Amino acid sequence: MKEMMDHLVNTEINSQRIASVENCFGASGQPLAVPGRVLLGEGILTKECRKKPKPRVFFLFNDILVYGSIVINKRKYNSQHIIPLEDVTLETLPDTLQMKNRWMIKTLKKSFVVSAASLTERKEWLSHLEECIRHLLTKTGRQPSMEHAAPWIPDKATDICMRCTQTKFSTLTRRHHCRKCGFVVCGDCSRQRFLMPRLSPKPLRVCSLCYRQLMAEKKKEAEGDQKQPEQIDSSMTGYEPSSGDDSDKSDDDKVERWPADAEFYASEVSWSSFHS
Repeated sequence: MKEMMDHLVNTEINSQRIASVENCFGASGQPLAVPGRVLLGEGILTKECRKKPKPRVFFLFNDILVYGSIVINKRKYNSQHIIPLEDVTLETLPDTLQMKNRWMIKTLKKSFVVSAASLTERKEWLSHLEECIRHLLTKTGRQPSMEHAAPWIPDKATDICMRCTQTKFSTLTRRHHCRKCGFVVCGDCSRQRFLMPRLSPKPLRVCSLCYRQLMAEKKKEAEGDQKQPEQIDSSMTGYEPSSGDDSDKSDDDKVERWPADAEFYASEVSWSSFHS
């Protein structure tokens, strides 16, 4: 990987590849060309969003991971997201009936699950990601991040509020997500807001349990109590974690639908390309 980076850095082909990605995102995307940045690979992965799994295009650079929604493949993308690789931790996940070759991308601000078209492709992605992360951490002297945002549990995982276990969701009764634990909760169980600077400069929706625990932690800090606060249990047996909002609540309206018969898991299909 390091040889690939050294080979591609400051080359015309690398500049052209990055310019092509910028053009696909257009004015809605951020500039990606910076000195020393190398585009190492790209491909389509299925991202587990809150409502349903959706294809997303991913670009692996030597310092960032970029992904977005597909409007026209290789021509137009939108909803660009940029993740600094030194903040990323990876976790391999078991297959489910619906999704294969899965892993989680965990960061301080957002954690979400993606799946590859084949086991080989997942191994390639993980190998390249891990090497980039290791190279960056060695370069900066930083330690791997131990704190991550809670992944959101998919809407379809439950028909009732996961806090009160009484309220049943319907067309009129909306699902909400606690930004601290990722649980699917009703409006009554998530009336509070709490400021979590690492996630957002604005107070975010949290469930009643997390709010009480966060307030207790805040009180302890104010009193100068150095005891470690209790960790919030964000796991639930039987439910697999999913992504944050990803601005995809209106994706079905603004992005052309991926063909219904698209096959994401055929082993002979290779969606990824790592450059040399």
